[in-house]
Amino acid sequence: MLSFEAARAKVIEIVSARSKPAHTEKIDLISSPAGALGRALAEDILADRDYPPFDRSIRDGYALRAADGAHAGSTLRVIGESRAGFSFEGSIRAGECVRILTGAALPRGADAVVMQEYARRDGNTIVIEQAISAGQFLVVAGSELKSGSVVLKKGARIGYAELAMAAQVGQAQTSVYKRPRVVIISTGDEVVEAGAPPGPFQIRNSNSVSLAAQVTLAGGEALQLGNVTDDEAKLRARIAEGLKADALIVSGGVSVGDYDFVEDVLRDLGAEFFFDTVAIRPGKPAVFGWCQGKPVFGLPGNPVSTMVTFELFAAPAIEILSGAQPQPLAIFKAKLRTSVSEKAAITHFLPARVDWAHGEPGVEVLLWGSSGDIAPVAAGNCFVVVQQSRLKMHAGEMADVLLQRGRF
Repeated sequence: MLSFEAARAKVIEIVSARSKPAHTEKIDLISSPAGALGRALAEDILADRDYPPFDRSIRDGYALRAADGAHAGSTLRVIGESRAGFSFEGSIRAGECVRILTGAALPRGADAVVMQEYARRDGNTIVIEQAISAGQFLVVAGSELKSGSVVLKKGARIGYAELAMAAQVGQAQTSVYKRPRVVIISTGDEVVEAGAPPGPFQIRNSNSVSLAAQVTLAGGEALQLGNVTDDEAKLRARIAEGLKADALIVSGGVSVGDYDFVEDVLRDLGAEFFFDTVAIRPGKPAVFGWCQGKPVFGLPGNPVSTMVTFELFAAPAIEILSGAQPQPLAIFKAKLRTSVSEKAAITHFLPARVDWAHGEPGVEVLLWGSSGDIAPVAAGNCFVVVQQSRLKMHAGEMADVLLQRGRF
């Protein structure tokens, strides 16, 4: 039985080696930023000119020749002003300076800026109260970016900073990878759709909803095909339909029960399996395979198991299919506020909530009944990862924390 790290590595290895390059399309980054968020670039974006395009002041003060301000007490004559968008057109000579504001271009002849706090002004003259040196409080033209240099690399995931970068270099239209189409199917006689009234022994279909959200957060386009009852022929027809997309996720029907048909159906359709159990709780009966040129995942039917196994195994596959590199799991250390004690010698993912209320990350494991108990996951923002080599931890110890995607 694989560890979750080995199972995740296997998914990344297989999908990276076997998936075809994603199709591309042109989108407008500037006028439709919401539609660009989360997409992966299909081309490099280059700087259209040097940045900054001129020597730029980073302080309000006075532009001057450093030689004239080498000693405190020097007196200089103010001959003009330079502000953002309106530069001083003349040149600075010995004994002269120009009033300059943050972001403005340095006048010709100047090679330094004295902050206004260190320049006492009287009419059209200033007295330098602190010696300065060449290059002080300015950014040299081209020191941030050179014209033609790569500012965003192909495969980069577009966020707000990337949009700002594209806008700065005038890249309104660019090529991005299309979002992979990911089909979601749930299974079980006991499942009814979320909007339907359940019978006394039925549950509503929450998995399709949560999986659709997780697919979107990972960079995919979710296509929900609804729930299939525990009927092998119906399941085969639905899965065959789902295999027309770029990836397939089935929740439920992957354990060893009399009505768990997912693996059998996928095998009949030509699937090659790489694992069907992982040493974790919740989510032990997780399946990953390759069928008709597509990655397929069989995730446990209990909602928390579905959420955990998607993040561990399906998310990196979708990231690869969307043209980006799979992101490492967002795991870091936090101080436990409650003790933890588990029995089974596997890795446990416990719903929890982390905060920085006392200046350092602290995490509290939330009470939960089983892998069907969604409430603690909704109330939390992370999972405490209890490694099989360290099943007991006391309050005050440092523990691994896996953030819920989209919470931060």
